[in-house]
Amino acid sequence: MKLSIIIVNYNVQHFLEQCLQSVFKALQNVDGEVWVVDNNSVDGSVAMVKEKFPEVILVDSKENLGFSKGNNLAMKKSKGEYTLLLNPDTLVEEDTFEKVVTFMDENPKAGGLGVKMVDGKGNFLPESKRSLPTPSVAFYKIFGLSSLFPKSKRFGKYHCGHLDKNETNKIEILSGAFMLMRKSALDRVGLLDEDFFMYGEDIDLSWRLIKGGFKNYYFADTRIIHYKGESTKKSSVNYVFVFYNAMIIFAKKHFSSKNASLFSFLIKLAIYFRAGVAITNRLVKKSILPIFDASLLFFGILGFKSIWEEQIKGFRYPNEFLYYIIPSITLIIMASVAFCGGYRNKVKLNKVLNGVSFGAISVLIGYGLIDEEYRFSRAIIGFSAIWSALAFVSTRFILHFFKYGDFEIDSNSRKNVGIIGETQEIERVKGILQKSNFLLQNFVFINSTKKSKNNDFVGNIDQLNEIIEVYQLDEVIFCAKDLSSNTIIATMESLSKNDTEFKIAPPESLFILGSSSIDSPGELYLIDINSLSKPQNLRNKRIFDLITSILLLFSSPILVLFVKRPTKMFINIINVFKGNFTWVGYSGALKSQKELPELKKGVLSPLDRFNSDQLEEETKERINIQYAKDYNPFNDLTILIKGLKSIDR
Repeated sequence: MKLSIIIVNYNVQHFLEQCLQSVFKALQNVDGEVWVVDNNSVDGSVAMVKEKFPEVILVDSKENLGFSKGNNLAMKKSKGEYTLLLNPDTLVEEDTFEKVVTFMDENPKAGGLGVKMVDGKGNFLPESKRSLPTPSVAFYKIFGLSSLFPKSKRFGKYHCGHLDKNETNKIEILSGAFMLMRKSALDRVGLLDEDFFMYGEDIDLSWRLIKGGFKNYYFADTRIIHYKGESTKKSSVNYVFVFYNAMIIFAKKHFSSKNASLFSFLIKLAIYFRAGVAITNRLVKKSILPIFDASLLFFGILGFKSIWEEQIKGFRYPNEFLYYIIPSITLIIMASVAFCGGYRNKVKLNKVLNGVSFGAISVLIGYGLIDEEYRFSRAIIGFSAIWSALAFVSTRFILHFFKYGDFEIDSNSRKNVGIIGETQEIERVKGILQKSNFLLQNFVFINSTKKSKNNDFVGNIDQLNEIIEVYQLDEVIFCAKDLSSNTIIATMESLSKNDTEFKIAPPESLFILGSSSIDSPGELYLIDINSLSKPQNLRNKRIFDLITSILLLFSSPILVLFVKRPTKMFINIINVFKGNFTWVGYSGALKSQKELPELKKGVLSPLDRFNSDQLEEETKERINIQYAKDYNPFNDLTILIKGLKSIDR
């Protein structure tokens, strides 16, 4: 057997599926085997592999073994002349394996090989070629000199910036995302060091191959897509500690005592420096918008107070209004906006407005409950609602316009989407998009070849650059069934400077993948319906159920006049309070429930917002999906109010 491919997976089911599809295409002319070691994933990865790729040798670990142990487990049993460690968040070209195996056959001194890697927008990834992180190289990298002088042979050595990315060269360090090694070389130098749980093990093994008398190569004649950031979130503080501590383990193992001490000192300095920067950045990013909103709201109300006092001669608000009432109004509205999802990086403006409305209603209810002598002007409440809505929306438009950080408005405006493929597959992909987004996009169909005369196509893939400009495409989706990986990757790389987003629709799958960078690790159409399964949304839903159950119980003497079965109503209230039911669940036994996050049985459903008897089944499906995709508690409140007479269901 020529090649053993080993993939260690952890909770990236859809990327793994696309990876395996590309792997088996690339194995058509190579004698090989494929191993998947699953590190106790909970996202259905194991079931997917068993169902769709029965030829895979699957290791279903019941614990997270980490990268080294997981790969070693398979390497010890693999039979190939060459061993390839491959990340699950990658996509290989159809001829990748043929090319790399031929190169290794022609270069018997080659112990390891890495390839040209690009991200999901076609941008070259510099870690495709790296040097040994000696104390000096690490110093230049840690303190930014390598970024200032990327092409310098000295300062840019970490990523071998002096080497042409389009030429094959000898290098020192391979990337664990695609790490091809000669089995006989591994028998001599050993497998991955299991002292490394994640990160650093590829550097360690690469260096041991060189010390064992072999050569490592950067091979530029084939490419892979590496969706960086899917398996691990590299912007996290935890990543900083894990990665740099792995470097310390490496230094103690391979450097002299003196150099290891110096390297360890630099690394520890880097840990605190980078961790401090990461924590500060996170705090600033998370707090700057709420602080700005609070300031706008507080001083806006204060200004209105002064104007209002001038309009009404002889009237003055008491000092308590300044010290207690204005801060309370500000906090209540801010908390409501946060509760409805108004402080996420990708925010929908309707969630901000829902939060403002919910907050204003809460203030108004509180206003009605306090003693009359403490009541302030209702004009203040009205102004607070109007001002906060205008100010918060305007602020988000400004941040979106100036592209502040990762913030963007997830508007419901139509996107211009180009789909490249043949007619049948384009229609299938269009169906996925229609299900994943309640509002349809403006679709442009692009032929994957020059042969078709179909008038539905605006052009073919060779004209893509012009089509993007003419139709102002926001996204381009490649149908992997009709296009080779070589063509997809080559097209993405040629248009990498373009602002258009690229996504790939794997064949016979209900998802579309896209990713461009560490900070923006990816978007999955249809899989976005898992919004409801996020911990914060599950927590918000449970809080909503508890609060409304208590309110309904207190209101029950009035509610019994409107429902047909009071006893059933009380049973439902108790069951929701105990967590056996939820007030709003999925509607009926629709097919879409198989694709949706798990949810307790609901007393009501999203269809209670409509006249469900007059809706077609397909429309009901989309309402169900949209509820899970764009979940927020305000939707539950709307459904509960509209379906109040049916809570005895």
